[in-house]
Amino acid sequence: MLVSMFDFQLPEDRIALRPAQPRDSARMLVVSPDGGSLLTDSIVRDLPGLLRPNDIVVVNDTRVIPARLSGVRVRGEAVARIDVTLHKRESEDRWRAFVRPAKKLKVGERIRFGDASESSACLLGALDAEVAEKGEDGEVVLAFSFSGLALDEAIARVGHMPLPPYIASKRAEDTHDEADYQTLFADKPGAVAAPTAGLHFTPDLVQRIEASGASFAKVTLHVGAGTFLSVKVEDTDAHRMHAEFGVVTPETAARLNAARAQGGRIVAVGTTSLRILETATDEHGVIQPVAKDTSIFITPGYQFRGVDVLLTNFHLPKSTLFMLVSAFAGLDQMCVAYAHAIKTGYRFYSYGDACLLSLAASAKGARP
Repeated sequence: MLVSMFDFQLPEDRIALRPAQPRDSARMLVVSPDGGSLLTDSIVRDLPGLLRPNDIVVVNDTRVIPARLSGVRVRGEAVARIDVTLHKRESEDRWRAFVRPAKKLKVGERIRFGDASESSACLLGALDAEVAEKGEDGEVVLAFSFSGLALDEAIARVGHMPLPPYIASKRAEDTHDEADYQTLFADKPGAVAAPTAGLHFTPDLVQRIEASGASFAKVTLHVGAGTFLSVKVEDTDAHRMHAEFGVVTPETAARLNAARAQGGRIVAVGTTSLRILETATDEHGVIQPVAKDTSIFITPGYQFRGVDVLLTNFHLPKSTLFMLVSAFAGLDQMCVAYAHAIKTGYRFYSYGDACLLSLAASAKGARP
């Protein structure tokens, strides 16, 4: 499909720079399925009334790490500043990352981060890494001087919260972001971007959802910085997704399959939860336990087997995430929904408002 089919004009003032307070006061556009014209303006705290007994609300329990690092590369007398965004852990001491500037950075060179970044040794308050591999579009593999928990602690010490570029370009990171950019469910460190639909949840909202007869389940997908990369090709078939590591435990898979057998729906909170659930669902519609990388790329024509309802934020033009929601609810329907959202002042992107989508009948794949 042509990437231009997923383009739209978004005014700059629609990009949210701060989350709604309280979190569940964010607006929520309820989009009717299968080309219906009904769009209902609501708010996130109304979600319990839109769920059914036996529904399972699936959230991503990944935790954002301070994955934005600044350091220097020393080459003789020349010192160059290097900005790094980690995006996928490869081993105990290696991370795949995007770097700027990357063009002149060579394999084997060292980057020094932290308070002692201009020192020749890795001292307290500093962190060294060697460029082990170079890829395309500024991607490298960094081999760090620490590994395991020691590396995690060093990154936490010298790193910064990786705000999305459309926020970071408009304001500086501050102490509010340390809490604002983590979901209520954040538990397993490893993401370099928040699963932003989960940012809308509060303890009160969770309690009221459970009181309605629905329940919660957790999956893990460590969101990578590749989620913010623009699609640079003209046809979706030529786009390459970056892999992200995800987990659906045997216990969670069993609960989800049992709920569906009892007539419950699988309600994915965010495209990250949806992507790992679809990765885990077999050709018969049975959700299997997984612990592996996924680079699943969902565009219109995809048949969804693992998810029935999707709560998600509003996404970038021509992004893989807008392609995904267009596959889920229908491209024409999403174009109408986004036009309404822009016209009526909904706030977009990570700190923005939400929409609640039901799976289009034409996109429904195999079920048990």
